[in-house]
Amino acid sequence: MSNLPDLTGSTYVVTGANSGLGLETARKLAHAGGHVVLAVRDTDRGTTAAKSIEGSTEVRELDLADLSSVRSFAAAWDGPLRALVNNAGIMMVAEGRTADGFERQIGINHFGHFALTNLLLRHITDRVVTVSSSLHKGRQISFDDVDLNGVYKPTRAYQQSKLANLLFTSELQRRLTKAGSSVRATAAHPGYSATSLQSHHASRLMTAVLAIGNKVVATSAEFGSRPTVEATVGDVPGDTFVGPTKFGGTRGAPGAVARSQEAQDGAAALTLWELSEERTGVGFPL
Repeated sequence: MSNLPDLTGSTYVVTGANSGLGLETARKLAHAGGHVVLAVRDTDRGTTAAKSIEGSTEVRELDLADLSSVRSFAAAWDGPLRALVNNAGIMMVAEGRTADGFERQIGINHFGHFALTNLLLRHITDRVVTVSSSLHKGRQISFDDVDLNGVYKPTRAYQQSKLANLLFTSELQRRLTKAGSSVRATAAHPGYSATSLQSHHASRLMTAVLAIGNKVVATSAEFGSRPTVEATVGDVPGDTFVGPTKFGGTRGAPGAVARSQEAQDGAAALTLWELSEERTGVGFPL
């Protein structure tokens, strides 16, 4: 993507920007003149990544698996923020818990970003972008047991966390509109792109299968970042879901794409929001 607008004077936060989609997103935004904050758990890796980017960057520590880290990151923020890109995530990992006792996939992919977004929202001037997945399609979130206690399956946990990203985006946009805010909430998915996400599956066999898929089927991380960048700087309405538009959502230029019926459930979006406020202790600030 070489047709980005001039982003000079604008600041962007990209979570999980030390590799993969996040790094490519940060690279594009910085190349267009934006100042990009790489919000990463491992600042050494973040510094190495930042050195590979042409443009204005800085690295700040953020561990989405620990709400105290999320609060510290937000408390240290000062000044306007053009867009927050909620990119970081984990995929189909073995069962585990975050520092706050959440199941790891929904804890990092959703609860951490939910808290970060609401804690930073007063600073955000244009956009909140959350990276979901075409794999969000499936059953509704298990609201009575969102941590999947005793019934954990890596694929189910990932699916409901990515569905949560879309429900969160819809409910956030509803609240922003009601509050009279001009900030937009959008979402994106990369299609099937080769990143380090696929290398941590709970099953060694599936890790091997995905490694083959990365080489044979997947697009590059650069290609996969294009929908996120479009959702961040493109002229798209709030609550738009951006992804590749051809070949079943795996190829083609980024544009508005469909989401599952479960992801369009307004009552579920409200239930998730209320649950997220209860679990994180963070509410909508506007």
